[in-house]
Amino acid sequence: ESATAFGCLMSDMWLGEFDCVSPEVLHSVLGKRYPAFSKRTQQDAQEFLICVLNELHEALKKVRKSPAVARCVTNANASREGVSETSIITQLFEGQLSYDVTCLECKATTDRPESFTVLSLPIPSKSACSLQDCLKCFFQQDTLTRNNQIHCSWCGTKQDAAVKATITKAPQIIIFHLKRFEWQGKHKRKLLTDICYPLSSLDLSPYSSPLLCKDTEYSLCAVANHAGFLDGGHYTAFCKHSVTKNWYSFDDAQITEIPNSSVQTDTAYLLFY
Repeated sequence: ESATAFGCLMSDMWLGEFDCVSPEVLHSVLGKRYPAFSKRTQQDAQEFLICVLNELHEALKKVRKSPAVARCVTNANASREGVSETSIITQLFEGQLSYDVTCLECKATTDRPESFTVLSLPIPSKSACSLQDCLKCFFQQDTLTRNNQIHCSWCGTKQDAAVKATITKAPQIIIFHLKRFEWQGKHKRKLLTDICYPLSSLDLSPYSSPLLCKDTEYSLCAVANHAGFLDGGHYTAFCKHSVTKNWYSFDDAQITEIPNSSVQTDTAYLLFY
């Protein structure tokens, strides 16, 4: 049902019979499956996106019958989706990270693979920063201590560890979620940081496995913007036409062509490359 509703929406959008299209049927279908989205209250676009991708994956998936199913994969989601099931969603959006976890006591290193469809990036500044700053922050080495210690199979006990992520499979389309909403004590707040992101030539090779020396350059194709604060706001989108390469702004029923210079905005929340 969700895939049918999505297909009808795509047809209505691309056939060009209407000046604007309201995705009411898709919204209604998803609202039945996820009651939080059936209400007229503000919801998180990143959470909604993940639900849409999951629904389409489940509706369109095919189970691979190959020896690869028996391969040992640490992450349950990677095992379920990355190995045994495939769909147009996994083919387009699914990437793979590898976490190198090193015991700081005996220096033994283990490799933990994990699949992803959206990368949630921390924002390291309150005033201004670049997308590369966010990526460096996400991929920098971190230390696991106290409650986050690992159980080292070599030491036989819980130990502090260093962990570092690397992209081992770059998806065809990579989605970045900028973590603008954060907890400060008991209160949640929105970071209004102006994040500078490139429209083309985004190079992910510094964060990728050496085996991925090619196919790590990306161009921006869409932006989801959030204006406002936690208790109220407004979502808009910028999308690049795949044929004409022109950029368009989608603001409810108002659709306008915009220059490349207008694609850079301090309200960006989701970036699609």
